[in-house]
Amino acid sequence: MDVLKRLFEQHFHSPATAVQSLQGQLGASGRVIVRLSGAGVTAIGILYPVREENAAFLDFSRHFRRHGLPVPEIYAEELEAGAYLMEDLGDTTLFQFLSTHRSGSFIAPEAVAAYRKVVAILPRFQVEAGRDLNYKVCYPRSSFDRQSIAWDLNYFKYYFLRLAGIPFNEQALEDDFGRLTRFLLAAPHDTFLYRDFQSRNVMLRDGEPFFLDYQGGRKGALQYDIASLLYDGKADLPPQLREQLLGHYLDSLASYMDLDRGAFQYSYYAFVYVRILQALGAYGFRGFYERKAHFLQSVPYALKNLRWLADNVRLPIALPALMEALDGIAASEKLASIAAAGALKVRIFSFSFRGPIPSDESGHGGGFVFDARSLPNPGREERFRQLTGRDGAVIEYLEREPAVHRYFAGVTALVDSSVANYRERGFTSLMVSFGCTGGQHRSVYLAEQLARHLAGTAGVEVSLRHIELEKKALAAGRPLQEAAAP
Repeated sequence: MDVLKRLFEQHFHSPATAVQSLQGQLGASGRVIVRLSGAGVTAIGILYPVREENAAFLDFSRHFRRHGLPVPEIYAEELEAGAYLMEDLGDTTLFQFLSTHRSGSFIAPEAVAAYRKVVAILPRFQVEAGRDLNYKVCYPRSSFDRQSIAWDLNYFKYYFLRLAGIPFNEQALEDDFGRLTRFLLAAPHDTFLYRDFQSRNVMLRDGEPFFLDYQGGRKGALQYDIASLLYDGKADLPPQLREQLLGHYLDSLASYMDLDRGAFQYSYYAFVYVRILQALGAYGFRGFYERKAHFLQSVPYALKNLRWLADNVRLPIALPALMEALDGIAASEKLASIAAAGALKVRIFSFSFRGPIPSDESGHGGGFVFDARSLPNPGREERFRQLTGRDGAVIEYLEREPAVHRYFAGVTALVDSSVANYRERGFTSLMVSFGCTGGQHRSVYLAEQLARHLAGTAGVEVSLRHIELEKKALAAGRPLQEAAAP
């Protein structure tokens, strides 16, 4: 961590006074990811020992910025120490934004608009920036070639099919893998393939998308990335919206190259399949092999996509052994039990210590109660008296305070640990309450931040209530949801 603090001070000419872990928010890649702050500025620090992967990310980032693409600025680096410092793009991923702007299959217009922006920008990475990108720094392969595809398909075979106990004929499946590989490689593959273009790798700041995690990029076919985004399992986009977004992507792509839509569509769904198989391999490796059960909560969404494909898509090539294995997945009682497992419901509250602590109506005995009265109080300043912890001025005030960052880092460490443990043990309820003097500023801010932090966590459903804000809304004759919505 010292190297990141040193890079921060060298770049900003001021020491980092707070370091907040972002591990729970930004994935499970093996990287150490932290937010450093001091003197009113923040940055994201990364520690990761794979030099080649770091070098690819740094080189690609600078290249994309030269093309005017929305990626983080690289502030400083020390490759030999596996460390670099980059621009802080905030905490809201596209997936989190989607999660808080949907009700079942209904996706709010704001989320649809965000997706439209994202798919419209993708061709700029693939075609415009891909033309003069230095593919020599790609890691581990410079193209999505036969070897890359073999790795993905075998990942699926050995870490998902085998560990899930799905029967298959190995030679027949290998024959199908060979046919599928030849079919995929027949598609043009001389553009940039982002490789992990999915909703958790897009950040939204002031409503605009910014892009991360392209260090695995290489040359490849255009179809792969848009398939990755639209069939991103946990995002669970409705089929009609997927088709609309695909059309919007193709319209944008046509402005950067001569596009044969028929040829694109001919092989598109084969890339959808191979991306889903790659994702299942990853879920199997993390869930079955590493015994991190929460990764298996994404399996039902991938299976839902496979069922839709089976019912609605006919591939131009015959893959009987693969389709038989996929039928076996659909019929698996083991996987059905994963799908049936209940989500962990995390109920988050803000309240005033002048009133009672929120009671637990689930019968599970409550959970965490955090006292925020030790933090700087915006309510003492006249300019904040009529505002709440949901208002930008109050948020800015609190986020300038190192004590708030330290406090929230402690909260998330405790809650994340309990969430992971509860998911492992099959528990279905956790309650987290934040109290402050008036229940208006600090507690509301912390409850909102924790809800955003947990939004989109596999196997977790988040609800949020602000007790004091609800009371005031009721007294003023406003609908309760105006105060209580996350």
